[in-house]
Amino acid sequence: MFAWKGRKTIILTLDKYPKTGYFGFLKEFSISLDFNSILDTQSMTHQTLFPELSDQRIVVPFKSQLLKWIGNKQRFAHEITSYFPNDFRSYREPFLGSGAVLGTLRPAQGFASDVFSPLMEIWSTLHDAPSRLKRWYRDRWNRMDTGDKTAVYEEIKASYNHSPNGADLLFLCRSCYGGVVRFRKSDGFMSTPCGVHRPINPESFSHRVDLWKERTKNVSFFVANYRESMREAKKGDLIYCDPPYCDSQTILYGAQEFRLNQLFEAIELCRRRGVYVALSIDGQKDSGGKTCAIDIPSGLFVREVLVNCGPSMLKRFQMEGQTLERHRVSDRLLLTY
Repeated sequence: MFAWKGRKTIILTLDKYPKTGYFGFLKEFSISLDFNSILDTQSMTHQTLFPELSDQRIVVPFKSQLLKWIGNKQRFAHEITSYFPNDFRSYREPFLGSGAVLGTLRPAQGFASDVFSPLMEIWSTLHDAPSRLKRWYRDRWNRMDTGDKTAVYEEIKASYNHSPNGADLLFLCRSCYGGVVRFRKSDGFMSTPCGVHRPINPESFSHRVDLWKERTKNVSFFVANYRESMREAKKGDLIYCDPPYCDSQTILYGAQEFRLNQLFEAIELCRRRGVYVALSIDGQKDSGGKTCAIDIPSGLFVREVLVNCGPSMLKRFQMEGQTLERHRVSDRLLLTY
């Protein structure tokens, strides 16, 4: 997205993710910025360019993924956050998952939650005891590195399924096939097989922990149902909702049982209180050949954007390396503002 022209001038052009309203009327424009501001991701996140022409911000991508998770938005979280309000009070994310949007936004004050306790154990440990998080990963990585890879993976998975916990889940999500953390409907057991890849080494993971610890230092993590978290939001707060997708994730993400109409009701209550809400939900599948039918209440959202997510993670898991050109997906991003 950035190309240098001289020492202090950059050319900004449309990146590879087409979307409605994202500088869609401009092919190219120039702007002069101090070089240090380009390196400061905190200030870039809050910088508005040409406010008279656009209400999108330029957000620097943050590509260092901590957790692999179904629906992970690390590759395009910067695009989602570019549609967030320029000014808001606290940030809330009640379906935390991999935390990609949270880590990219790097809020001055944030509250991140999920009802899935093993997942939130990982995030709370990042906040309270990052060295313990590093040790969890290192111990399991060393076991796999010195033993039979698949056998060790199955041992760790059996340990998790016997007693769900953050330590095992942390390593499983980074070593499972395709990063698709899948749970059986019948008993909630994680069922994803071992991945063909070699998990990143403990040194690389430790570096990521340090990055994420710094970027989430102003965030409180806790276990809560999304409705509980959203009820706490005050006027001027921002909520980003990324719930399990009705069309594709009903058996994959065993965290929150919810009905979409109840989520819409919670969003409406927030909107009435003056809370900004952004919702990611099913959009288009099969490279635009299928639009996911969702009954969205009239008047609840004032804006809809399509965000190109690239190849489907689920199809990657199901098709085992076959071409995915016909299986690109786009999410809807619905905004109450």
